[in-house]
Amino acid sequence: MKPPTDTRSRRPDSSSPSLPAVWCRGVEKSFGTGEARVEVLRGVDFDAPMGKLTFLVGPSGCGKTTLISVIAGLLDTGAGEVEVFGQNAEQLPPEDRIRFRRRHLGFVFQQYNLLPALTAAENAAVPLLAAGVPRREAVERAKAMLTRLGLGDRLDAHPRTLSGGQQQRVALGRALVHEPRLIICDEPTAALDHATGESVMELLAGAAVHPERAVIVVTHDNRVLHFADAIAHMDDGRITHTETPR
Repeated sequence: MKPPTDTRSRRPDSSSPSLPAVWCRGVEKSFGTGEARVEVLRGVDFDAPMGKLTFLVGPSGCGKTTLISVIAGLLDTGAGEVEVFGQNAEQLPPEDRIRFRRRHLGFVFQQYNLLPALTAAENAAVPLLAAGVPRREAVERAKAMLTRLGLGDRLDAHPRTLSGGQQQRVALGRALVHEPRLIICDEPTAALDHATGESVMELLAGAAVHPERAVIVVTHDNRVLHFADAIAHMDDGRITHTETPR
């Protein structure tokens, strides 16, 4: 009798309807050289399926932020393979990699990263402006997105006049406005109280998750884990196990 086939390392079929949004196998990444060399990722296997909200959890320093930076194409791997929608971005020329990231990825940062001189609508319009959309059209589309997220009365407000929850909604609108297929969120509720964090996660789950999009959330916030479709646990540079709570 033949031994069972291990399909975990097999490259997904690009024609398959079940192609994962993100596919990582044996990913390694280190920083520094010689005695100062630090291994941050130690052979990571990770999938993020389409239409799902995948959480990445683990202690500080375990490699979560490095992993999402590699997935986003902001860092190259030291070894292993990463494919996003069947594309290995490291094989693309630098300009094509930027275009791929601009078209397919949206980010929600822990510190919001809003530009203080711009209004809420102008901040949310930044990805469209970067893609060459005319300013008037970009701002109108951003206003429509922020209105969907409950900020219709704060479109012309500047970040300093917004609460933490409102700023996070602007950041979410900025991540969604160009309709990317992959949303990556780095600690989106870390600076928020429980009620506001729940509200942001409800908006994220409702506005971001659909069959043609995947969402990855890095978090230490155990209060929001019930929103997850899958939870990948990370420790010491590896994915130790993945659970599907619902």
